[in-house]
Amino acid sequence: MTRWLDNSSTDNVVVSTRIRVARNLKNRVFPIYSTEADALSIKDSIKKAIEELFPQGEYSYHQLIELESREKMRYMEDHLISPGLVDHSRKSGFFLRNDEKVTIMINEEDHIRLQTLLPGLDLVEGWRLCSEIDDILESKLDFAWHEEYGYLTSCPTNTGTGLRASVMLHLPGVSMTGHISNIIDALRKIGLTIRGIYGEGTEAVGHLYQVSNQLTLGESEDEIIEKLNRVVNQLIRREKNTREFLKDKKHLELEDKVFRSLGLLRSARLISSKEAMEMISYIKLGKDLGMVEYQQWQDLIKLMIEIKPGNIQNRLGKTMNRVERDQVRAEMVRDYFK
Repeated sequence: MTRWLDNSSTDNVVVSTRIRVARNLKNRVFPIYSTEADALSIKDSIKKAIEELFPQGEYSYHQLIELESREKMRYMEDHLISPGLVDHSRKSGFFLRNDEKVTIMINEEDHIRLQTLLPGLDLVEGWRLCSEIDDILESKLDFAWHEEYGYLTSCPTNTGTGLRASVMLHLPGVSMTGHISNIIDALRKIGLTIRGIYGEGTEAVGHLYQVSNQLTLGESEDEIIEKLNRVVNQLIRREKNTREFLKDKKHLELEDKVFRSLGLLRSARLISSKEAMEMISYIKLGKDLGMVEYQQWQDLIKLMIEIKPGNIQNRLGKTMNRVERDQVRAEMVRDYFK
């Protein structure tokens, strides 16, 4: 899993780019209002269309109700499906492209949630790929469309383009200095939002944030992409400047955080995913600033994902309680940072 993180950008602030569009079938009830029988009928028709549109073997299909809880959790932790899809497990499914860069979710909040996921900052390519697949789907599926309002969606905030573009950023500098609250307020004023690691309603664990557009009506797809690209580049510069400030003016305090984290992860016997991710975040910051020199520590963001509960349980092939997971996680980070 997390193959979409392979060959990541060398930029040490940007983690990934996600493009998602919401689509619904014309004259069919939205999934959140439909009966289970109607939803299953819609799922089957969309599944059949996708299997006819794409080469055999390019995508694998997964029915949520047939997956173990730990498997659903792993797909969600790896950002391949949304928490909303898991919430509708009885009537939902998804297609995952072999390279994990494309997911087609069926019967989440809308009939189709098409997602592209790329490493680094790559909004233009992410949208190009998403638009290409969207056009293929629309060649066979009749989407709900209004001349004045655009694509119709179950939530009014998605009506219009149906496009949500987001970039995941590692922002320990602005988080540690308390500037993140000012950034959140400033972004809201220009129609953007900043959320936690898994989007709306989630917290920013490990100093990981998702910046995305709030408006989908009244702006074209290209305008949304251009604005987000511009703002993300501004955030990157601010984060890098803040890191340099911390290194120059708060060097001892920063060094203490980095090496305390390293010492804890090298000796812990039990550790939660939240605590481990925070410690790994500080070590990544120290590595990015040249405070620690270990060249093999190239995949610290991937490590944050691999120590999440679903990934741990899936790796060992069994359901585990919290203490068992905390013990395995501690072993993993001890081995990684030995």
